[in-house]
Amino acid sequence: MFKLTGPCRHCRHLYISAKSWQKSSSNLGRDHEIEATNRSQFEAEFVSSHIETNVFQKALLSVGSAAVSILDPSRGDMIAVLGETAGQSAMKYMLRKMEEHPEGQEILRKRPRVNSRAVDLSKLKQMPEDTLGKMYWNFLNKNKVTPDSRLTVQFVDNVDLGYVLQRYREVHDLTHTLLGMPTNMLGEVTVKWVEALQTKLPMCVGGALFGPLRLGPKQRQKYVEYYLPWAIRTGSTSEFLMNVYFEKRWEQSVEELYRELNISPLVVAPT
Repeated sequence: MFKLTGPCRHCRHLYISAKSWQKSSSNLGRDHEIEATNRSQFEAEFVSSHIETNVFQKALLSVGSAAVSILDPSRGDMIAVLGETAGQSAMKYMLRKMEEHPEGQEILRKRPRVNSRAVDLSKLKQMPEDTLGKMYWNFLNKNKVTPDSRLTVQFVDNVDLGYVLQRYREVHDLTHTLLGMPTNMLGEVTVKWVEALQTKLPMCVGGALFGPLRLGPKQRQKYVEYYLPWAIRTGSTSEFLMNVYFEKRWEQSVEELYRELNISPLVVAPT
């Protein structure tokens, strides 16, 4: 007769495997729950904000918002309307680019949001200085901006395209952060060039082309000599930034992220 003095090694292995599977299944279930919540919340917000417009009305809104945006670039509401009513082909292009990339697919599936409800800013504040999270917190704090300032889409009729445009708006400050650009006119124009080349959105193209007209002489000289060539090179050769799941990269080193995305920080000679 054999005496069993304790659990055999094989049994212990089965027990540990079962526990690991249980934990993995629990995490997977929680992820699916969060994913479903994000999707339902965005869809509810999309429906409540949506304004039905026909082709003629969209064209009228496009022309009017474009005119106001050129005359007064501070009118963020008009810039938003221009993007929604004239950016259909650009949104489809962005959606297609995201669908072709694993990280982009995950973003589209989970529909994460960048706002104070979804992002723990106090946690980002505590991260090391060389991380994306701390860099983003520093940007928000220095420029006195909030991730809650982005308008919800109103004139986009398709919910998938609506999310793509909403995502573009909500990661705009992260694009500023990643490119090291301030929120002044020179910084905005530089970011708009990168965004225009990557997204094809009409308000980005307009901002890139007409924004420099508002630069002062010193800024214009720096823009032509340093910022513009760098922005064109970065927008043309870096990875598609809409495919970056920023929320999963808060703890990533910025230097590592630059290498991954093929971004070289701008270097301006001292004057």
